[in-house]
Amino acid sequence: MRLVTTAEDVIEPIPSWDPYARGCPSRDLLDQIGSKWAVLVLGELGRHGPCRFTQLRQRLAGVSEKMLTQTLRTLERDGIVLRTVYPEVPVRVEYALTPLGQTLRGPLKALAEWSVDHVHQVITAREEYDERPGKR
Repeated sequence: MRLVTTAEDVIEPIPSWDPYARGCPSRDLLDQIGSKWAVLVLGELGRHGPCRFTQLRQRLAGVSEKMLTQTLRTLERDGIVLRTVYPEVPVRVEYALTPLGQTLRGPLKALAEWSVDHVHQVITAREEYDERPGKR
């Protein structure tokens, strides 16, 4: 399936794969970086710089050790987070954004600003939806 969504798409070559199809590399990547914990981890590393696992866990209320570990491994595998092990006693491990990860700061900041600017509209829409007959 070939999609044309903007004028630029008409000028630029359209990929032969469907970005909305299961198994598509860009969809897989969006699923990874768009997950709740990935967005929060990226935000923390972007704001505070390199962090240890325990610092991240304390700053991200509600994240389990298992989920944080899985999220960090996925982001490291994708080249977005760098895990650095310092040969000290005890061993110190820090996580930081890679240059590729730094490129996500702008889009994530825009998304955060949008959510702050529009949260009241979303709450109102939810309330109106929930009050419709046949809901709940």
